[in-house]
Amino acid sequence: MTTSMTNADQARAPRTARVERKTNETDISLSLCLDGRGEADVQTGVGFLDHLLTSLACHARLDLTLRCIGDLRVDDHHTAEDCALALGAAINQALGDRVGLARFGSAYAPLDESLSRAVVDLATRPIAVIDLGLTRERLGELSCENIPHVLQSLASAGRFTLHVDVLRGSNDHHRAESAFKALALALRAAALCVGGGVNSTKGSL
Repeated sequence: MTTSMTNADQARAPRTARVERKTNETDISLSLCLDGRGEADVQTGVGFLDHLLTSLACHARLDLTLRCIGDLRVDDHHTAEDCALALGAAINQALGDRVGLARFGSAYAPLDESLSRAVVDLATRPIAVIDLGLTRERLGELSCENIPHVLQSLASAGRFTLHVDVLRGSNDHHRAESAFKALALALRAAALCVGGGVNSTKGSL
């Protein structure tokens, strides 16, 4: 007997993506499962970037494997930006036509004295408003100016609207990590399959 996959079965099928991105500045390979268990294997050559992306994957329940060889002899900018662009492209690919998604997600995440808020809209309008209030020049090998840029690049390539604000906190490590944890929780909620048609009064995203 031949069986076919129903729409409900398709909605439950794991949403996956693979991205290869190679330029004169970086060589990136990435695999992603949106419906994973939060298992991450991230190696970018920039330790704190690995930490942030691993935290994002863990709390969004993404399975993420990412390898990047970047021109770190120059600085960390190209690696940080291109890894975010590759991850955003993978999220966009895995979301598909976005029919049946919750679409909106918001979350707060504390880390000790720090507290962050993230709000996501998976409509295909890539806008990012980021206020992390970081004061240090670097966290490990990652320039603090590149951390909001990672979030902006992620939203741009992922084709979604993102607002992230760190509401309080005295430790920049905690501020940055709580921001990524809040994003993870908001993204997880927004990407949830709730069924039905397109979640928009326009009839399309």
